[in-house]
Amino acid sequence: MIQLTDEMARLINRARDDGYPCIVGTAASDGTPNCGYIGTVLTVGDDRLIYRDRTGRNPLDHIEENPKVIVLFRNTEQDAGWKFRCTASVYRDGPVFEEMIDLLLESGLVNERYLQDSQGAIVVLQVDQVLTLFGEVLQEREAGMRW
Repeated sequence: MIQLTDEMARLINRARDDGYPCIVGTAASDGTPNCGYIGTVLTVGDDRLIYRDRTGRNPLDHIEENPKVIVLFRNTEQDAGWKFRCTASVYRDGPVFEEMIDLLLESGLVNERYLQDSQGAIVVLQVDQVLTLFGEVLQEREAGMRW
């Protein structure tokens, strides 16, 4: 079972403002890797992360080919950090897209101008495992998950 802690939610939701944006890593179905800093990562509920992708391209292509995604968070000031192994879903429109955009607007991670100036999508990340930065499994959706 995944239960993001209050500390995780607080630090991740403030990551951009604190100067510690998350790194999101993907891989295409042929294994081609990609990663980048994402400043709009937000926790949703006990077991999901979301972010707004502005590009509408790679890494979205990677995610749609291979939904396994890793999110790396590290805040050196707070001496806190985790790896989140996730299964991603991409939404370019529809009710989930609108609901997640509203959450990002409420959080202040995006604004109306930002939405008008970009294409893109919402990526919903179902957290499957939470690990320490050294790879020790702290939480799993299902016991004994293999990644």
